[in-house]
Amino acid sequence: MRPAQALIDLAALRHNYQLARQCSGGKALAVVKADAYGHGAVLCAQALQAEADGFAVACIEEALELRAAGITQPILLLEGFFEASELALIDQHQLWCVVHSLWQLDAIEQARLSRPLQVWLKLDSGMHRVGLFPEQYQAAYRRLQASGKVDKIVLMSHFARADELDCPRTEEQLAVFNAARDGLQAEVSLRNSPAILGWPQVPSDWVRPGIMLYGATPFEQAQTLAAQLKPVMTLQSKIIGVRELPAGEPVGYAARFVAERPTRVGVVAMGYADGYPRHAPTGTPVAVDGQLTRIIGRVSMDMLTVDLTDLPQTGLGSRVELWGAQVLASDVAAQAQTIPYQIFCNLRRVPRLYSGQ
Repeated sequence: MRPAQALIDLAALRHNYQLARQCSGGKALAVVKADAYGHGAVLCAQALQAEADGFAVACIEEALELRAAGITQPILLLEGFFEASELALIDQHQLWCVVHSLWQLDAIEQARLSRPLQVWLKLDSGMHRVGLFPEQYQAAYRRLQASGKVDKIVLMSHFARADELDCPRTEEQLAVFNAARDGLQAEVSLRNSPAILGWPQVPSDWVRPGIMLYGATPFEQAQTLAAQLKPVMTLQSKIIGVRELPAGEPVGYAARFVAERPTRVGVVAMGYADGYPRHAPTGTPVAVDGQLTRIIGRVSMDMLTVDLTDLPQTGLGSRVELWGAQVLASDVAAQAQTIPYQIFCNLRRVPRLYSGQ
């Protein structure tokens, strides 16, 4: 059996959720969209079910998967609904719903519902993807209140640059949000992972931990609270072949690596078809039998190569950690000029094995 595996530590997931709660002092929706960032939404939600205040997903398909698996906590649809017909399922399954557009507000006013909805009213405070404009916000809130279709409204927005701790944009967005909600009596939700960890002064009755749940820092620099996160996924495989090459010999496609000295090359059963980033260059860290070394040459579809020259005790069958507790996913992502969000979400083909249930 091919040795490539993703080990998912659910105890670490719970630790990270608890850290989010401790940092915020409020209620936390565990963000499990995109199959829990590649970690498996159902099993991750089940692991958090006893303590989570609720969950957040992108769309109704993801919410219905959780309901079918027995998740009974509140589930928020972060993108709301895409067609008015979805309101029947939102009503049936008692889902919470973001409203970010006036057409969604129109649809709620016209809907036939068995019970009032809980709506999270989203303001575009400067992210400029979705959300009501500040001049629309108070009128939309009053319309929802007057509709008779809504039980509770949470006021929300989303920060564009909270992962940049010295950037004034977060404070600017907070000022826009506070002005738009002036006089409205409702709970608020502003803090995503970087804001939970790095912006304690931002008020937020509800927080929305995403990437921090999975143990990856959202910051490019060291940060005290982020250092307390525990990696949830260990992507691992084994050495399946060893080559001894003289100086001057190339390795892999396009000869991106040429040995400068006699080089011992280990071939690993892991490639971009598994989700490992193809653009990870020579020098990207990897651990073999617990010892740090580097990738050499171009990542292939099913295999990549590592430098074993200074690790003479390693060889066929040696365990390789591509990312995890020793090789941080954020470091691999930085080498590949991407972010840990993407490399987690790109995981495919590799079986996931769970512990810490």
